[in-house]
Amino acid sequence: MKVLFVDLEFDYGLASRGINTIGQLGFKTSFEKLGHNVVPFYYDSYLNGNLEALQKDLIAKADAEKPDLIFFILFRDQFKKETLTYLKSKYKTVNWFGDDTWRFEDFTGQFAPYFTYCITTDKFSIPKYKALGVSNVILSQWAAIDDAKFGDIAPMPYKHEVAFIGGHNRYRAWFIKRLKKHGIHVECYGFGWANGPLSNEEMIKLFASTKINLNLSNSASFDLRYLLTHPKNLAHTLHTTKHASQIKARNFEINYFAGFQLADYVPGLEDFYEIGKDLACYATPEEAALLINYYLSNEKEREEIRDRGTIKARGKYTYTSQLKKALDEIK
Repeated sequence: MKVLFVDLEFDYGLASRGINTIGQLGFKTSFEKLGHNVVPFYYDSYLNGNLEALQKDLIAKADAEKPDLIFFILFRDQFKKETLTYLKSKYKTVNWFGDDTWRFEDFTGQFAPYFTYCITTDKFSIPKYKALGVSNVILSQWAAIDDAKFGDIAPMPYKHEVAFIGGHNRYRAWFIKRLKKHGIHVECYGFGWANGPLSNEEMIKLFASTKINLNLSNSASFDLRYLLTHPKNLAHTLHTTKHASQIKARNFEINYFAGFQLADYVPGLEDFYEIGKDLACYATPEEAALLINYYLSNEKEREEIRDRGTIKARGKYTYTSQLKKALDEIK
């Protein structure tokens, strides 16, 4: 099958941030592993106001290639509905909607009717699609990149007791400070932290060489202590649309790459893991501190949970397996 792959080449469309890892090594590579002919159409260079040319160039590319499927990963509203309507009338089109937990009303609901198929990672949003008259909805999920180079990585000699990888924001910084008050030091990596971001290879090795990998929410927090810490915290919470946590790629990456995961609980996580058996979950900084101290002191139990989580993630939760299931429904 020939697939026209429409996505950003770089993270947030910025070459300075490196490649779009999930798009390039997750989706695109998975299409290729499944034996499909992938023709990329990257639209990073059009983000600076050249959107009229984007519409014309994408249509021209599609009409020249005549793909069996056009696979989109929409970033914002760069593609006009007229463009999507035209493409849908001639080709089978699908978009990966990965943020329906918080973007459905303002984003997904505006674009879903303009695709032949929609893939969502949020089972709770499926009734919303149906209410719009969109029936070709496929439930999938984020996953781990099944890179043969690291797919068999084993736990490594431990360098850190507790670490976190993810962009800095006010809530995450507050959470880390709360843990510090309980005597827990967390090594933080990512944009905005003192340690800076890691390459994909460095991230994978960190998962396997850290006793406890924190998975922190990047949605708004309604913890009163956080809201009262600074006026900006309250202002951000009142204005953001990101009011609910969601399952994300990190939930699968940590386990896949041989790490023990301590994550914020997200509704639906139990559909993929047995909590307390494959990973551990917390609801507050105090619960996280309690669990960190417990699992640092109970190494055998921690290692057993890590091993079970790794086996499950490698067996079920890769982009190749998720994409294959979706394509089986699309036919």
